[in-house]
Amino acid sequence: MAQRARRWRNTAAAVTAAGMITAGAVAPGAAAAEAPRIDLKVLVVDNGDSSVRAVTAQLKSTGVPYTTVDLNDADRPKITESFLSDTVDGRPRAKYQGVVLPNESPFGAGSAEQTALETYERTYGIPQVDAYTWAHPEVGLDYTSEGGWAGTLDGREASVTAAGKAGWFGYLDGAFRFEDNSASVQESYGYVARPRAGFTSYVDIPVPGGTGRGSLVGEYAHDGRRELVVTFAYNGNQQQFRLLARGIVEWLTQGVHLGRTRNSFAVHVDDVFAPDSRWDTERDCTPGDFDCAGGDGEGTTPIRMTADDAAHAAQWQREHGFTMDMVYNAGSGEEWKTEHGGTDALTDRLLADKAQYRWVNHTYTHPFLGCVQDTSTVPWSCAKNADGSTKYMSRAEIAAQIRDNHAWAVNKGLPVDRTELVTGEHSGLKTLPQQPADNPNLAGALADTGVRWVASDNSREPEQRAIGNARTVPRHPMNVYYNVGTAAEMADEYNWVYTSRADGGSGVCEDNPTSTCLDEPLDPATGYAEHIVPQEARTALGHVLAGDPRPHYAHQSNLAEDRLLYPVMEKVLDDYRALFADNTPLENPRHSAIGTEVQRRAAWQTALANGRVTAYRIGNTVTVTAPSGTQIPVTAPDGTQKQLLLGTSAFGTPYAGSRSAWTTPAALQSALTLKLP
Repeated sequence: MAQRARRWRNTAAAVTAAGMITAGAVAPGAAAAEAPRIDLKVLVVDNGDSSVRAVTAQLKSTGVPYTTVDLNDADRPKITESFLSDTVDGRPRAKYQGVVLPNESPFGAGSAEQTALETYERTYGIPQVDAYTWAHPEVGLDYTSEGGWAGTLDGREASVTAAGKAGWFGYLDGAFRFEDNSASVQESYGYVARPRAGFTSYVDIPVPGGTGRGSLVGEYAHDGRRELVVTFAYNGNQQQFRLLARGIVEWLTQGVHLGRTRNSFAVHVDDVFAPDSRWDTERDCTPGDFDCAGGDGEGTTPIRMTADDAAHAAQWQREHGFTMDMVYNAGSGEEWKTEHGGTDALTDRLLADKAQYRWVNHTYTHPFLGCVQDTSTVPWSCAKNADGSTKYMSRAEIAAQIRDNHAWAVNKGLPVDRTELVTGEHSGLKTLPQQPADNPNLAGALADTGVRWVASDNSREPEQRAIGNARTVPRHPMNVYYNVGTAAEMADEYNWVYTSRADGGSGVCEDNPTSTCLDEPLDPATGYAEHIVPQEARTALGHVLAGDPRPHYAHQSNLAEDRLLYPVMEKVLDDYRALFADNTPLENPRHSAIGTEVQRRAAWQTALANGRVTAYRIGNTVTVTAPSGTQIPVTAPDGTQKQLLLGTSAFGTPYAGSRSAWTTPAALQSALTLKLP
């Protein structure tokens, strides 16, 4: 960003055509020609409200460092000039590049702390987010009684204004709708008001029952300061906040900050080449499972894709611009082939289209890789050795399952990565309550076969962890069951899980404090399309909008018969593309890339928590130091250059109107240095 003769003034900096400000004014008494140092950290003043917590969560997930002052803590530090700023090497320093407040004046108008904060913002040109406040002239808005409105926003459509699109919210396509998930619950309340002088609306809606449009999010420039004013209540899980969260952070940091976030969606299809068992709608269990009384699975029809299903999968991918990860069991496919006359049209079709998919090793025949299961009781238990110790599958057996499946893929020319693995049922990893620890032979087998990324179940283990030299990649289970091929079967099993005993269900939802029961059972003919699909798509899209890189998983059975998985994936893709501009594409990374992203994020959070990161901006130069070898996430405007020992190179890759990257200092340099445009 251009500087005017590199001079700084004791007023808030002017807004450029790109919507950014020139950082900083000088501290009182400092030489006018000396640019202050602005540390790349945010101050959060927290009163416990959900709106502040939501913005804080966005800062953390993005990787932006922040300091929290808890207003409910009697021993909290006081907001004073020395708390906010000081001098480093003779240069004035602003300790925070932005401030998040629960409202425009949490310390009280005219109080010493409020005055100190406002003076700091004015002196250094520091932006302030008012996480949630009401419409009144002190935030640049008319009262709602003056042509505005206040009330429930559930289901109402809001739009990003021309100013919002030209600035920090330009990653959104335009209109979006406030969630309305329950007719009996008020989910969002807000104040819709007309802007006054100095106020620029970024998000607005038509005034309900009135004329014109009123603001819900906008910038109020006044008294040498700028505030982002939000006049609707929200929490961090609501879609309307998730859509706006990126823009709030970019406005707060003026597009220059530590951390990066991309929206991504990956779907693993497990058990490819293998058949899956089928839910019995009479017994309310899956014949062949040890806990399905009276059903040994004999005589039932398993669910397995056909060649037509495979052809449809390839065509669907081409039409939707999306690649699925085929998580395959080659040995199970070979067994099927042997049992069915030595031919297998499904495998032939998938192999013909092999280059159109990503392929992930799922072991050769999908055995349980943990303890040896004793199924003589329900639930099963781990078998014991003579000395009373747990009997586990051996290292050699695990390695053979991995190696044989990989060798088959290489022989068939599949584009497979030997470092990636999904074990059957995530087995080998601890399985509570029966197996509270990993199979001790698993880590060695992974090392023997070159595996570095092994899948885990995010609903059981949401955090990545090490398994010897490998690391887990938590996956989100999709509530499209492995043992159903038709919509009617899916609705029947869903009813069994999510209806009360009085309604004919299992009552699991009654017994589990984290679950809720359906008000009434789903109609088997319409329940999947009308209830399950929108709910599962909303859940998956919520992960995407939260910047969660973890993959989702379903099963090959969901691409067979009624092809249940496609409506869910289509709704996620269609809803996303309707909400976001072309400059913010939905990324689709593979298993190993996701594992790397999760690992880098965790290492970055550790470096921040340990106070081992220093980052600041002086004029148009950003300097960052971190522990040696640490990948540093940075977001900066287009045109930013990375300083090399000799010359510069273009920084990052474009996304959502800015550029970002994981990066490290250039060769022979101890600090990362960026030159802003």
